Amino acid sequence: MQNKIITVQNLVKNYGTFQAVKNISFDVIQGEIFGLLGPNGAGKSTTLEIIETLREKTSGKVIVDGFDLDIHPNEIKKIIGVQLQSSGFYPGLNLLELINLFSGLYNRDVNAMELLQKVNLVDKAKAKSKELSGGQKQRFSIATTLINNPKIVFLDEPTTGLDPQARRNLWELIKEIKSNGTTVILTTHYMDEAEQLCDRIAIIDEGKIIKLDTPDGMIDELVATGFERPKQVKLANLEDVFINLTGKQMREE
Repeated sequence: MQNKIITVQNLVKNYGTFQAVKNISFDVIQGEIFGLLGPNGAGKSTTLEIIETLREKTSGKVIVDGFDLDIHPNEIKKIIGVQLQSSGFYPGLNLLELINLFSGLYNRDVNAMELLQKVNLVDKAKAKSKELSGGQKQRFSIATTLINNPKIVFLDEPTTGLDPQARRNLWELIKEIKSNGTTVILTTHYMDEAEQLCDRIAIIDEGKIIKLDTPDGMIDELVATGFERPKQVKLANLEDVFINLTGKQMREE
């Protein structure tokens, strides 16, 4: 029996007369990478912000690791890690100081260098966030989600704007987080990323979930309808070629 770590039932979010989230229901299984995909304005960010206790819902029920959002929002906050945008970091502090600041806010005793080692940033410990490259900023942002040793991590478009090496490196980091037993909720606009990382995907459009399945299940169902790509699918793609030619190691600016 698979344990459900998040249950969303009949979730609705209205802004005046506009309904951003329209009565959606889904479960997230403990230890999986769950993707929430959709066009801009589809309602995915609103849905996640409600689960993260950052936005009030209009109606419906949300249970996170046994805690009802309506009754125990503070308990939910203790067990989740939410990725911050780099603009949320104090510009005058270096990475060690930022981790110590955040660990103090969580009332946690954290080994800051050990955390930086997890995201391959030990050599940047004394650097300020504004001095980091795009890939380094994203890795540090993910490091901050791990400070409170969360059961669930929320990552919002973590690889947007990154070069192929930094993107693949971040994929490995996300897989490593999952391998440690942490549940990951991921939004992305990159379909290859969702296919590589996610155990299951919910596609949301105009406030409704229009499909929920494994990536393979969705692809197989489409192929069964007789769908064919106009171009023959090859065993590798152009990004694979690029990585093979230039190497996997990251080039920090």
